[in-house]
Amino acid sequence: MSDSSFESLADSLLEALEEGLGEVADAELQGSVLTVEGDDGTWIINKHAPTRQIWLSSPKSGARHYTFEEGTGLWRDTRGKGDLMTTLAGELGATLAWQPE
Repeated sequence: MSDSSFESLADSLLEALEEGLGEVADAELQGSVLTVEGDDGTWIINKHAPTRQIWLSSPKSGARHYTFEEGTGLWRDTRGKGDLMTTLAGELGATLAWQPE
């Protein structure tokens, strides 16, 4: 994946998450960092361009790194613990949808 493709995918994802999570929590996107204030704490989701990953800091599941899987269109946990959207939906009680552009 090229740098520009990653940037476009990651930006699209963060914008969709801000919109989707804003239904259940206070979500604010500043630059490439999304901060989500929920009942159980603060989630930080950001893009990490050098590794082409999305990084998550969660009060429930800890720190996780996600890499885009082109075949499925999912951001997969690099430790094999599922995908980003499923993790966030479960932890925050949200219905989330995102499709790569």
